[in-house]
Amino acid sequence: MTDTFILTRVCAVTDNTVLNNASVWVENGLIRRVFSETETLPLQAQNLPHIDGNNAYAFPGLIDLHIHGFAGFGPENGTPEDLKKMSLELAKQGVTAFCPTLYCGKPEDMERLLRTLAPAAGTEQGAKILGFHLEGPFISPAKPGVMKPQDISPADLDVFKRLYEAAEGKIASVTLAPELPGIFPVIEFCLERGILPQAGHTNATYDEFLAGAARGVTHATHLFNAMSPFTQRAPGAAGAVLMHPDISCEIIADGVHVHPDVVSFLKRVKPAENIVLVTDALKPTGQTEGPFIANGEEVIFDGGVWKRKADGVIAGSALTMARGIQNLVDFGYSLPEAARCAAANPARLMKLATTGKLAEGFIADITLLDDRFTPVKTFINGKEIL
Repeated sequence: MTDTFILTRVCAVTDNTVLNNASVWVENGLIRRVFSETETLPLQAQNLPHIDGNNAYAFPGLIDLHIHGFAGFGPENGTPEDLKKMSLELAKQGVTAFCPTLYCGKPEDMERLLRTLAPAAGTEQGAKILGFHLEGPFISPAKPGVMKPQDISPADLDVFKRLYEAAEGKIASVTLAPELPGIFPVIEFCLERGILPQAGHTNATYDEFLAGAARGVTHATHLFNAMSPFTQRAPGAAGAVLMHPDISCEIIADGVHVHPDVVSFLKRVKPAENIVLVTDALKPTGQTEGPFIANGEEVIFDGGVWKRKADGVIAGSALTMARGIQNLVDFGYSLPEAARCAAANPARLMKLATTGKLAEGFIADITLLDDRFTPVKTFINGKEIL
């Protein structure tokens, strides 16, 4: 399978514009150049294999930093094979890189799971595993969401060191509550090792949140969900994120977890560069037959989200990244802004200097979406994933 070709007849979504009837020159898995319709391909490029993009949108490969599973596969199943299958299924959906996300669990259970799963990272054949996202265990008991309260732990650096060792160092990010006693050494440990600490499942006051930001927690997990809300007298975690443009945040743009007008409002108070589209999708997303299980509980699909069958409480998202882009556009984001939220911004957070843009010298991770934002082709390192 070649990694050198010309991708023709695409609407190339770059950082700042959309180039209609464009061509993308890919050479040895890297983007050599993006041509507008008024430019002539050099002779060297004309003689390369051509792949017809059929007027699809060409986006930089989509990166999902917060996802629990897809098509029935996910880390909670506890096998490296499941992660590899999840990787392949996500690639079919236009995702070129992701962070498998572990639910909050008892530290010994998370340690055991990480030890089992870590060997899968680096052997996947679809979307790249950037490292694990740990959603806990150091979160606020007051904001558990659907996490099991009995699994929440006090902040403890020694516990986190054991998790890090079990994961063979392959932890990309960790959601934590910055107000917890003893959390600052954990934050420092993360920053020293290139792990992204992000504030979530937090009941922090405005001042407590900013104290965490001063220590390096400048990214927020699923803004507005499972965090202290913004009110006129107590701005809380949500208010801190909204009022400080330099604090970046995840957003679940399914129109249910956050109202569409609030997603639109977010762009008015925060640069698009600091908004990161995530799915936070549960394992049954994309699964065709039941039973549908997430975090050990049966769930049902209702009203665009997954709900616990037992009590009807929202359990999580059924979003895909491609649908998230469509929603962002419907909510008032431009195509380049949506592309940044889905690719360039998460790449920057993961310190991937040559990933996330359709630009010269960048890795040829490319997602083709049709005019209804349905994935039609995915290229990873310049190779088409069938």
